[in-house]
Amino acid sequence: MKVLAALSGGVDSAVAAARAADAGHDVTAVHLALSRNPQSHRTGARGCCTIEDSNDAFRAADMIGAPFYVWDLSAEFQEKVIEDFISEYSQGRTPNPCLRCNESIKFEAVLERAMALGFDAVVTGHYAQVIHGPNGAELHRAIDPDKDQSYVLGVMTAEQISHSMFPLGNSTKTEVRAEAEARGILVAQKPDSHDICFIPDGDTAGWLARQIDTEPGDVIDAETGNKVGTHKGAQAFTVGQRRGLALGNPTGDGERRYVVDVDVKQNIVMIGPPTLLDINVIEAVNPRWSGPLPVNGQDIEVQVRAHGESLPATVEVTADGVVITLKDFLRGVAAGQAAVMYEGTRVIGSATISRSRRVS
Repeated sequence: MKVLAALSGGVDSAVAAARAADAGHDVTAVHLALSRNPQSHRTGARGCCTIEDSNDAFRAADMIGAPFYVWDLSAEFQEKVIEDFISEYSQGRTPNPCLRCNESIKFEAVLERAMALGFDAVVTGHYAQVIHGPNGAELHRAIDPDKDQSYVLGVMTAEQISHSMFPLGNSTKTEVRAEAEARGILVAQKPDSHDICFIPDGDTAGWLARQIDTEPGDVIDAETGNKVGTHKGAQAFTVGQRRGLALGNPTGDGERRYVVDVDVKQNIVMIGPPTLLDINVIEAVNPRWSGPLPVNGQDIEVQVRAHGESLPATVEVTADGVVITLKDFLRGVAAGQAAVMYEGTRVIGSATISRSRRVS
């Protein structure tokens, strides 16, 4: 097949492209320029999309003998990922920018352009598996649970999955680095990027404060209704957060308090004991299905964080989205997070959490 390998400049995408070439595919490499003002060098393992990353991607393409191109998608990334991230936080929701990037950039803009240019598939270094089942191509978890990235790929449609290749899904990270060393790939020991790539210093609250107009407001005890402190802007807080509350009045029982609700319109942050975070019903909107829709009442597993545990539940598809009923309580679920649904290792689909609640 004629495939387009997306090279980030890291070890995973380099080995994925090399494996695709070894399998006999006609590989063309592309590096996505997502930053409007790229830095020259990365700082440790934070961030990506620097000039250094672009040079590393070129060297990897040269090593496997693949033609190399750079696609400037910085405008699309700014609009669909960064501005969406700011908008969601300004409305009191907690988005996942990696998931949005996969949806809007890597498997929408890139895949559509690749198909228009005559490519059969896009190859990336994500840790996931595409398995062909009775209903066509299916997205499954990687065999390495510590590196599995099916959660952030849960927004992919069945059509997109059928034109995607993830050569690393059957390997561990240790095996991938060892293979890179054996192949002579120079980035074999390059640190993984983590956190949010467009906030390389990791200070999300500080970055948001520079993007969103904020005003000081009250921190309210959810149990008593009393004011227990102040904050610099409700948009910087998320449900389940404990750090950064800076409460002026200590609690009477000395128990730790968490953010249990954020009301951006009234500029109020509600806090309370961890038991107030326990929920067992999730309502989610804008579902994207990776295959056939589930049957109402079907047993599934649901995951609400990229590195979180998947929990047993049942699902009901509604006119507005999905209602997921957990079989046990889950703590600290925020609106804006993605609920990714699984049947065993297979991804059923993903939806954006709009509300969570406790039903006794």
